[in-house]
Amino acid sequence: MSNTIEERLSRVEKERAELKHAARTPRDQSNWITKISGTFKGDADFREIVRLGKEIRDAERFEETE
Repeated sequence: MSNTIEERLSRVEKERAELKHAARTPRDQSNWITKISGTFKGDADFREIVRLGKEIRDAERFEETE
């Protein structure tokens, strides 16, 4: 390797500082999925909707293979 230990250590320290900064910086919350994530936890109606959706997708998949 042509890089010296000092150069490699300097690069590692710079990348570490960048990672620490990124970890402290608030993430963009404008993504709609982030805003609603967990909203329906424990909701029986939502669980039923998900079950019915899966049932429909499974039925369509079965029709495609026939």
